[in-house]
Amino acid sequence: MAMYRLEPFCGGEIQVDLPTCMYRLPSVHQAPCDSDGQATDPAIKMLESRQEDILKRLYELKAAVDGLSKMIQTPDADLDVTEVIQTDMQSAPQCNLADLDTILGKDYGALRDIVINANPSLPPLSLLILHSLICERYNVLSAVHTHSSVVKVPENLLKCFGDQLNKKSRQEYQLGFTLIWKDVTKPQMKFSIQNMCPIEGEGNIARFLFSLLGQKFSALTATLIDSWVDVAIFQFREGSSKEKAAVLKAMNTTLDKSPWLVGNELTVADIVCWCTVHQFGNSAAIPPNVQKWVKSCENLPSFKAVLKFVE
Repeated sequence: MAMYRLEPFCGGEIQVDLPTCMYRLPSVHQAPCDSDGQATDPAIKMLESRQEDILKRLYELKAAVDGLSKMIQTPDADLDVTEVIQTDMQSAPQCNLADLDTILGKDYGALRDIVINANPSLPPLSLLILHSLICERYNVLSAVHTHSSVVKVPENLLKCFGDQLNKKSRQEYQLGFTLIWKDVTKPQMKFSIQNMCPIEGEGNIARFLFSLLGQKFSALTATLIDSWVDVAIFQFREGSSKEKAAVLKAMNTTLDKSPWLVGNELTVADIVCWCTVHQFGNSAAIPPNVQKWVKSCENLPSFKAVLKFVE
């Protein structure tokens, strides 16, 4: 039994059209098309045009990068620059003495002394070879000392510069070269003790010492030399056996076209690479062209002097 009874608010004959959804929107998935079935919406056409422009620019950038990559000489590059290097070597001026005042700065009243700290457990052979080459160009006052951080140094390392008999006064020498056997992680060099931070790393020091020999190279040749020095230090010396094999393969290919790694003259690239091959390489895995190059290096007096440190 109902407590209240009410009459219907609307008559039964009135039909009410109830909505089936809250909002009605036109479909965005069916754009109007022309007779060929192509979209005629201006916004879609603009997007398609922008996409085509972007793809075209990407294609042009890829072509430019591919072209630049062939201009960079690495052990894995396929660019043959042998003829370019040989032409550069033929047109290069004769090697002259470097201007020590320009490189080392003027220091009136005192001998300009290059001081190198090195660990006797891993003697920097390239620096010893470069010392020998520098002595052929300049009057060098050489000295070897032992730091207190080192307990014992082999006798041959203490006499790595030979018996130094200083028959001249200090002022008569053009350059000082002091090697200090010290417990350091990597070789360090200074030529201005008070005014400069040390140059670290055997490769960097070798580049500097080689510049004292006065040889001038084009930008391309200098870049190739630097590349080989870095490959020797970082990829061959510190790399895996697979990386070492790749370096030896690249050296073998290069030495098939020229007597030295960069052109027809000995450079710091040959010096550093020879030292790393001797210290960290496996003689059984050395390819034929590299073996021939190794013997060519060892025929030079400056290399013969350091052979006793690797035997």
